[in-house]
Amino acid sequence: MDIVKPFTPPCEVRDAFRKKVAYFCMEFGIDHPLRIYSGGLGYLAGSHMRSAWTLGQNLIGIGILWKYGYYEQQWNDQNEMQAVFRERFYNFLEDTGIRFRIEVNNHPVWVKAWYLPPEVFGTAPIFLLSTDVPENDYLARTICHRLYDDNVETKIAQYILLGRGGARLLEEIGFDAEVYHLNEAHGLPAAFYLFEKLQSASALRQRLVFTTHTPVPAGNESHDMSLLERMGFFGGLRRERVVQLTGIDGPSFNLSLAALRMARIANGVSKLHGQVARDMWRDHGGICPIVHVTNAQDFDYWHDRPLYEALERQDEEAIEQRKREMKAQLFQIVADQTGKLFDPDVCTIVWARRFAGYKRADLITRNWGAFVELVRNRERPVQIIWAGKPYPKDYGAIATFNRLAHMAAQFPNVAILTGYEMNLSMALKKGADIWLNNPRVTREASGTSGMTAAMNGAINCSTWDGWIPEFARDGHNAFVVPPADPGQPLEKIDEQDRSNLMRIINHRILPTYYEDRTRWAAIRANSMREIIPFFDSKRMAREYYEKIYTETAKPSSWVPVSLEADRGAN
Repeated sequence: MDIVKPFTPPCEVRDAFRKKVAYFCMEFGIDHPLRIYSGGLGYLAGSHMRSAWTLGQNLIGIGILWKYGYYEQQWNDQNEMQAVFRERFYNFLEDTGIRFRIEVNNHPVWVKAWYLPPEVFGTAPIFLLSTDVPENDYLARTICHRLYDDNVETKIAQYILLGRGGARLLEEIGFDAEVYHLNEAHGLPAAFYLFEKLQSASALRQRLVFTTHTPVPAGNESHDMSLLERMGFFGGLRRERVVQLTGIDGPSFNLSLAALRMARIANGVSKLHGQVARDMWRDHGGICPIVHVTNAQDFDYWHDRPLYEALERQDEEAIEQRKREMKAQLFQIVADQTGKLFDPDVCTIVWARRFAGYKRADLITRNWGAFVELVRNRERPVQIIWAGKPYPKDYGAIATFNRLAHMAAQFPNVAILTGYEMNLSMALKKGADIWLNNPRVTREASGTSGMTAAMNGAINCSTWDGWIPEFARDGHNAFVVPPADPGQPLEKIDEQDRSNLMRIINHRILPTYYEDRTRWAAIRANSMREIIPFFDSKRMAREYYEKIYTETAKPSSWVPVSLEADRGAN
C-alpha cells in the first residue's frame, strides 16, 4: 500500500477530537488472531483503539509487530506449564513500503512499518514496527522477536524501536502529532527524539503526556544510566543534557520518573490508583500533575448481546438459560483440557488474570483444610477454575501456577487452564458466576478483567482495589472483601483477606446462589446495568481528550532555565 502524506485517519474526525494524537504502546490486545499482547495493558489499549475509531478521534496507534508474540502457554509432559514461542504471520496487515534507519547501540538498524487498517477489527489506524528485515543482522532482527524480552539490552533496544522508531515514523507519514501519549514509559525515547527536534523543554512538555499503569516497582523500570547512554536510548543528547532535562543524575535511571518530569500531565488508571501514584512520587521534585482516567473496556466488543437483550426485556428465564448455555460452552474447554465434566447448574468461581505475586492466585488455598471443605461441600457445591499467564521468566509465579495445577488434579470440580488469551478470556467471563479478584490492596492499579466479566453476567467478588471502589456496592452489584488492616505484616494481611474471602463465599455467595435466586438475579442484573456507561471505553476515550490531551492542566514546574536559554546545543 502507499501511505498518502500527510496521513489522516480514514474517518470523519469529529470537532471535539481534532487534536492529532500518537498513542505509543508496547502491546495491543485488538483481537485473538493478532498475538501482540500479554495481558491487561494490551486489552486496555485494544479497547482504547476501538473506541477512538467509534468516536471519530484523530488518533493513531504505534506499536511493534512481535514476530513470536508473547508466548503460547502449554502443558509439558509433567503436567506443568511451558512457554512455547512460535513465529506468527498475519495476512491482514499491510506493508506500507516505509523503511528507515535508527541507531541502536551505535549500529544502524533498519525499521519496516506495517499497517493495521481500521476496517479489519474496527480500530483507529495502527502502525506496527519491525526490524525483521533482510538488511539487518541477526541481533538487530531479534529486537522485535519477543514481547517483554528478559534480556536487558534487548529490552532497551525494543524501547528505542517503539519510541525513537515511532517518532521517526510520524515524520515518514507526515502525521504532525500535537500529543505524544506514552501508554507506560516504554516509549520514552520518543520524548528525547522530540526534544532534539524542538530544542525546547517547554515545547516538548506541551506535547508529551504519560499514563502510568502500576505502583509495582517492576512496572516502573530503572536501568543503568551508562548502559542506556551506550545503547542510544537518549538519542543524540549528551548525558549532562539528559540530567538537566530529567533531573536524574546517578547510576540508575528510572523511566517513569523521567516521564513524569518531562510530560505536561500524567494519569493513573483508577481514582484510587491516581492517589496511590501521587503518594508514590510525592517526594520526587518537579513531577507533572498526576490525575486519573479510570480504565474501561469496549462494551460493544466484550458484552454478550443475547444476555443484554434478555435483561432489557426483564426476562429472567431467558437470562438464566443464556447463562447456562455460556457455562456449558466454557465447560467444553475445561473438558478438552482436563478431561473433567463440569455441571452448568453448579456455582462456578473463576480466577483468571496474569499470575503475579501481589495478585495472590492461590489465596483461597492457603488454609488447606478450609479449602478442601469448600470444594467437597455437597450441599452447596462449587466449581473453581484458574487461568492466566505468568511472565515466562517469573519463576515464582510459574511455581504458583504449577502448584495449583497439581492441586487441581486431586479434585473433579477444580481446574486450571492454559492459553489465557482473548478467546479463552471471553469464554471464562461468559461462563463464570463469580469473577474472583483478590490482589493486595493498593497494588492493583485497575484490574479491568472484572469489568468485562460483569458485561457477561458474572458477579465480581473482589478486594477493595483498582476500579472496584468506583463501582462496587457490596451485596447490591458485587461482593466486596473488607480491607485488612494495612499496618499488619504481609502474611497477616493475606490471612485476614483469605479468612474474609472464604467467609463471603461460604456464608453469602453460595447461600444466595442456591437458596435465594431472586436476590442472585437482582445482584447480577444490577452489575450488568451499572457497568455501563462509565466502564465502557467510549467514556474513557472521551476523557483522555477532555482531561489529558487538552492544555488546561497546570504544567510541571520542572523547566530548567539553562535548557530554554541554550537552544541548539545537544
